[in-house]
Amino acid sequence: MLNLTDIQPQVDEIYLDNNATTPVLPQAAEAAIHTMNLCYGNPSSSHMTGLKAKYILESTRTLARQVIGADSGEIIFTSGATEGIQTSIISALNASRDKARVIQNPVLLYGATEHKAVPETLKHWNAMLNINAEVIAIPVDERGILDVDFIAEHAADALIICTMVANNETGVFQDIVLLEQVIRQHNPDVLWMVDCVQGLGKIALNLANTSIDYAPFSGHKLYGPKGIGMLYVRDQAPYTPIIAGGGQESGLRSGTENLPGIAALNAIFKLLVDDDDTTFKSHQQLCAYRQQLAETLNKVFPNIVYNHDFSCSLPTTLNFSVKGLSSKDIMDLFDAARIRVSSGSACSSKVTGSFVLDAMGKSKWQSEGAIRLSFGPASTQDEIDRACSAIEAAAKAMQHHCLLLTDAQGESDVYVDGLQQWTFDNQLTWCYVDQATKQVLLIDPVVELSERFQTLVNCRQFTVAAVLNTHLHDGQEDCAAMLRGIVQETLRSESHDSLGWPETASEVMLENGQSVAAIALGDKILAKLDLPGHTENSRAYLLGNAVDGRLGKTNIDYVFAGDLIQIGGLGRSDIHGARPDQLFDSIKLLTEVVAESTLICPAHDYQQLFSTTLALEAKSNPLLAKLLTGDLTRAQFIDEKERLDQQLQDITEQALCGLITQHSKSLIDVFPDKLQSFLAANPDVQVVDVREPFEFEAHRREYLDEQKIVNIPLTRITDFIHRFKGEKRETKFICICRSGSRSAAAANALKRLEFEHVYHVPGGFALLN
Repeated sequence: MLNLTDIQPQVDEIYLDNNATTPVLPQAAEAAIHTMNLCYGNPSSSHMTGLKAKYILESTRTLARQVIGADSGEIIFTSGATEGIQTSIISALNASRDKARVIQNPVLLYGATEHKAVPETLKHWNAMLNINAEVIAIPVDERGILDVDFIAEHAADALIICTMVANNETGVFQDIVLLEQVIRQHNPDVLWMVDCVQGLGKIALNLANTSIDYAPFSGHKLYGPKGIGMLYVRDQAPYTPIIAGGGQESGLRSGTENLPGIAALNAIFKLLVDDDDTTFKSHQQLCAYRQQLAETLNKVFPNIVYNHDFSCSLPTTLNFSVKGLSSKDIMDLFDAARIRVSSGSACSSKVTGSFVLDAMGKSKWQSEGAIRLSFGPASTQDEIDRACSAIEAAAKAMQHHCLLLTDAQGESDVYVDGLQQWTFDNQLTWCYVDQATKQVLLIDPVVELSERFQTLVNCRQFTVAAVLNTHLHDGQEDCAAMLRGIVQETLRSESHDSLGWPETASEVMLENGQSVAAIALGDKILAKLDLPGHTENSRAYLLGNAVDGRLGKTNIDYVFAGDLIQIGGLGRSDIHGARPDQLFDSIKLLTEVVAESTLICPAHDYQQLFSTTLALEAKSNPLLAKLLTGDLTRAQFIDEKERLDQQLQDITEQALCGLITQHSKSLIDVFPDKLQSFLAANPDVQVVDVREPFEFEAHRREYLDEQKIVNIPLTRITDFIHRFKGEKRETKFICICRSGSRSAAAANALKRLEFEHVYHVPGGFALLN
């Protein structure tokens, strides 16, 4: 296990994720450490050491009043904003029980773009306290501004209304004066909570001059430590303590106060109220920072779209999407370049969008591709300058590797030669490039990856050999046809069948003597083999080297099998157009023309294993094993397949294209603290960096200790498996990536395909200095 002192920021790290949390200001850290070391008394103790602690507590409360403009009301120190939200909502709902019984249809209102802590808390305590009100989201317009007409319509029946000063994802701020007018005009007594977390230190707050009942704050969003916050409660607003005990905080929140955290707030508040201190920048200066960053982003990402209106947003937040790039692409690039930003969607194979941008009516690609870049109100000109320089340098790596269209030529064409698998939401798109002849082939494209293909073709000026589907379901969007239309000028053949196969194809003979249509792809042949069963039009494509017009079993490199053979299962045969008897014949035919060790590249991948073989599938699939050995009649196959498909129908969590058997993982981990000794003991191990080439180039690292690093991106792991199959018994490989997620996937795929000596580094480069 690493020592805590070994975990440090990377050299030259540029932190632009301040809306998530901020670094602690030196003054705040010094105040906290001073308090821990020398002012260790309990504020509730009556001796002089306790009195000193009490002074820190109360002087911080006084400073807090100045900062938020609250000369009246209660200031209660909490563990953070989530506790403040809980306390506010519980207090409001507890006080509204009687009112809820006399209102015919009571509602709990919250802004549709609120932090999830708000609606989830409302739902939880609404049920726990048996309020039984309807929890309703207040819509927002395309700018993220709350619909005041909606509030006016529902305010009379509301027990609480929850809004926020500024949104954490977009920085969009609300017109508090207007909201107050509408709320109080239609319900003078409704309790109103305003999440002020993102506004502290960025927007002038005069809470005592408003009718806001509750306002939670968090220290770690304004250069303080985590675990400290405060809650403003207006005079006469109902209050229910959620922590009972020793009666601290005047009985409003029991438990010994977090005095070091409060002392840190003290130091921050002193800076905020000191007109002569320049730590916190003016609104004008922050706007200038934003403009500089935006100009840089516009320069390096020509297709950038900002997801919020700067005129009604905090200057410290830029939320953007780039057409043709996923949020994960940009996140991985920036992280490799040591630029820390956050994503508006999940960075996983299951792609989700930003609920904030969805509520604002943004397009799917904007929501799923959103990036939030946020700096803090104490940022310096030097930090912004370094950020802009780093962003420009990072974007060049994307240009070199054709993720951004540019006139620049790639520094290493090896990364666009051979087979790549692109993944989106468990779907696999296969892209094969023959660099020698400048040709590219695409199989089973999905819309979300189409921009990536177009950029690759235009950037490298490739000829498109074909854009193919292995099958199409009724009503399925034909992305391949759409792409053929877009790249028509570079398409090698003008006429195609319904799945994109060129009608000018020649023929090649397979292992079983069958002649099938084929096209040349450099020095290789791509053959078409019709394999109906999963759908009426299902087929496979066989890529390999023909010898004297014959494509034998052992000469096939890859089989693009669609959903016929999946990793851990067979394609389902209980959908429209599917026939289990044809599926039986198709699998039998496939076994006649490909070897059991040939790599099969499916259209779906539910376990991040990317490819498989007939031999591997037979080990975990008794039905397939019997079929391969001939111990199964067609009738028996049909009966058993119908039983398996019925099991699939009973699965409601996920719409699968086949019943999938889960693969058990057996990785050998080399943890960061043991890595140096492992490399010393294994000088012959090959270090494989599985990050994408643009990440590798963004901050190039050639060696790990004395071992040379080879960049084999995860998108090329199937190609790697094929190229290095002759070394699977002898060579040792240790996989590493940014966080350990992709290296685990790569190592798992290698182990499953019988590479004997495979290791991976949990935590990856994130835990290495």
